[in-house]
Amino acid sequence: MTDIDSSKRSRRRHHWRRDLVELAALFTAVAVADAVANTVAHSPGGPRLLIISAVALTATAVFHIWWARRHSHAPPIADTSGPGATEAGTVRAGAAHATGGADEPGHHGDTRETVLWRMRTTVRDRPGSLAALCTALARHQVDILTLQTHPLADGTADEFLLRAPAELPSVRLIREVSAAGGSSTWIERADAHDLVDIPTRLLGLATRTALDAAELPLALRQLLGRCTIHAQPAVTLGGRPAGEPVPVEGVLEDTVLRLRDPNGGTITVERPYLPFTPTEFARARALVELDARLGPRVPRGKDVLTLPEAGEITVRRADRGDVPAARAMHDRCSARTLALRYHGPVGDADRYLNHLLSPSFGRSLAVETASGRLVALGHLLWDGDETEVALLVEDDWQHRGIGSELLSRLVAMAGDAGCESVYAVTQASNTGMVAAMRGLGLPLDYQVEEGTLVISALLTAAPLPGHEQRTPLPHGRTARG
Repeated sequence: MTDIDSSKRSRRRHHWRRDLVELAALFTAVAVADAVANTVAHSPGGPRLLIISAVALTATAVFHIWWARRHSHAPPIADTSGPGATEAGTVRAGAAHATGGADEPGHHGDTRETVLWRMRTTVRDRPGSLAALCTALARHQVDILTLQTHPLADGTADEFLLRAPAELPSVRLIREVSAAGGSSTWIERADAHDLVDIPTRLLGLATRTALDAAELPLALRQLLGRCTIHAQPAVTLGGRPAGEPVPVEGVLEDTVLRLRDPNGGTITVERPYLPFTPTEFARARALVELDARLGPRVPRGKDVLTLPEAGEITVRRADRGDVPAARAMHDRCSARTLALRYHGPVGDADRYLNHLLSPSFGRSLAVETASGRLVALGHLLWDGDETEVALLVEDDWQHRGIGSELLSRLVAMAGDAGCESVYAVTQASNTGMVAAMRGLGLPLDYQVEEGTLVISALLTAAPLPGHEQRTPLPHGRTARG
């Protein structure tokens, strides 16, 4: 039987007894009135008796009104202190109070400004610990929107999504949670994207990864929050082993996750401000295993464009299957073009191209002519917390707008992926790359590092020039860093 059914039955029994009492009172009143009428009719003190009766009736009515207002029909409050009370019931009551129930005084019409917080704290695994946290939050009118529990060896890490009054500082929240038994408390501002429940978020990330192998690093970043992801190949560009291989099951080391890259090598995830839990490690490993089972894949959409100087070209996503065509393009490029792109002589282009065209390290775009010959490559490379853009255009196809077209598309991809900025490493003599970066219409920053020029572009919400007039290549759903 639910609480709603029991409360309805309780109200029906109460109303039946009240009707019976009122009916009995009515018959009693009729009998008394008849007796009073007989007394008044046959007694010389009748008028005096009528006045006394009127005063008595008035006093009774006043008492009844006072009693009804004092004992209103409020719903019963569950007793959580008896032997039948459970921690789950106590937590539900505390959470309902914390989220501001409809019966809470002052809830209706409350227009105070609120903010969202993500908070994680560790508590001892014993009855009442979670209820104490909920009660502490309820005292400050904090809503508990979602709650996740991460079992640990010596306790439980509880992760909350909270809506708190704007005037309540995070330091005060941490102090109250610590007083209620929480330890190693971490808190940061949240936004509307965090309102999505975990199962829905995991299904969305799995779908993105299934459609595009290059989405795996972004999906891991969105799954695990603010973190740094590095993909290390199994063999360096010089042909030497990059280090000890990671076991198939992966490695969890406090604030570092190491997983085996499906394309070979290692994926390292670092989050120095918050240790990873076994639950997070299992989720990340499952996402990587899904990527490994699906094998190499890339969206096959194409855009056919007509540029004033280049004629009809096709822009599409590229992967390791394009290594032979890319190698042939390298053979047609001059030594100066390759030196400007790679900042020195290229000894073995095959190793460079296998690295650049791997979805583990980013996304690549290829430009083909009407005859199907590959004449340009553009790369968007994940570099930890930063994002690099790089271009290579065959000599005979330079200064025709191809580089600018590729760059604007790569920067649009970076914006969709949640990147705040992108940078290009080039030389001051590479006037084509410098002009293409300026043509983005974005704020730029120039730095000289070890003889090279690093140009950083700050991405804004405004669309890139001309980007809103064309349909972008299908490169997966957006991801938040």
